[in-house]
Amino acid sequence: MEALPILEAKGLRKVFGAVTAAWDVSAAIRQDTVVGLIGSNGAGKTTFINMITGYLKPSAGVIHFQGRDITPLSPREITRLGVCRSFQIPQLYDSLSVEDNILVGLGIVSRVNRRSFFPRARQKVPTNPAAEPEAARAIMERFGLIDDRDKPASDLPGGIRKLLDIAMSMVGKPQIMMLDEPTSGINADQKFEIMDMIMKALRAEGVTVLFVEHDMDIVSRYSDRILAFCDGRIIADGGPEEVLADSKVCQYVTGGKD
Repeated sequence: MEALPILEAKGLRKVFGAVTAAWDVSAAIRQDTVVGLIGSNGAGKTTFINMITGYLKPSAGVIHFQGRDITPLSPREITRLGVCRSFQIPQLYDSLSVEDNILVGLGIVSRVNRRSFFPRARQKVPTNPAAEPEAARAIMERFGLIDDRDKPASDLPGGIRKLLDIAMSMVGKPQIMMLDEPTSGINADQKFEIMDMIMKALRAEGVTVLFVEHDMDIVSRYSDRILAFCDGRIIADGGPEEVLADSKVCQYVTGGKD
């Protein structure tokens, strides 16, 4: 019997006044896969991710994570369940060091988990201050950030800022990670090095990955599957070779010839 998908969207529609940004979008995502989302600007990729992560509520349709309906949940509640994301523009504490950025994230997750676990008892839950630096070091090692640990985030080059942003998202131990243009703003000669580091770190933790990307070299190299969007619809869904050769994808997304 085939396992249920870890994430399933059914009939998602999103309307902004007279504009429909998503039309009947449906997709089932298997665990331990890497799915690339492609499409021109305004095609519906980020709208799809925003609906999955709770930043937008669909006008119609339903979203299930591990069989649970997460459609009405807030972004914070969805994150706590293990559906996390990074942003195209890294969300960092620029005045803090790399290590302190990660420690802040770990501290927030620790306090939130304690409040969630003891919502009524109001007990004082003992902390283990020594554990967080060790956890931060493990995350920095996983993402190749040890040499930059003492540098302020504001001094980091674009690629390292991306790594730190995604590393901070890992403090919540996600089961699914949504990446919004992980190689944007990175020098062309560094994009594969940075993406290799990201994917190695996420796959080592067994994280299912969905990522939005305009660079077809990145998409074809790292995706197990591609969802191609156009005008708020999925126009192709399949393996990289199949989707990138699709006539509609060539016409509306990549601009190539089929």
